Amino acid sequence: MTARIEQIVTSGTFSLDGQDFAVDNNVWLVGDDHEVVVIDAAHDAAAVLAAVGGRRLAAVVSTHGHNDHISAAPDVAAQTGAPVLLHPADLVLWRMTYPDQLPDGDLGHEEVIEIAGTPLRVLHTPGHSPGSVCLYAPALGTVFSGDTLFEGGPGATGRSYSDYPTIMTSIKTELMGLPPETVVRTGHGPQTSVGAEAPRFAG
Repeated sequence: MTARIEQIVTSGTFSLDGQDFAVDNNVWLVGDDHEVVVIDAAHDAAAVLAAVGGRRLAAVVSTHGHNDHISAAPDVAAQTGAPVLLHPADLVLWRMTYPDQLPDGDLGHEEVIEIAGTPLRVLHTPGHSPGSVCLYAPALGTVFSGDTLFEGGPGATGRSYSDYPTIMTSIKTELMGLPPETVVRTGHGPQTSVGAEAPRFAG
């Protein structure tokens, strides 16, 4: 039996470069009736913990270090004993929110996190931020793209520590080679697919 995917949406504030924006975040859970991982513990620790329920939380995986994607991570970790994982290139962003606390572990390119017998492969996809990652679950036919890829194109690159040519290279190199039917589950807004987005990255 493979893991299943669950989704909750939490609301809060994204803050960077002296500006604040109201945002809704997709929080993804992957697991079974016994164990689960949370991808991007955003805004509302109580809501995330309620979604986890009585299951063992194996890890809180952060696709990147922007505050809206990590704002509930330490609270969720403290109440469950689960480690918070982040790519080390995003520590500069993490420290803007938590100057006195570090994540519990690093995410590395091609690292595999296994949950409920289902592998999640870490793909380092810098551009939206230096340490942005996506999580590819071939057994589930999906990739969790964080803020790297959305319906309609790449994630935003207009703020500090982001770069448009880099995100375009990341998407073309790491995501466009996935099967076209792969469902893209994003950090905000609706899901899409690799095939639906591919024409925007041709050439």
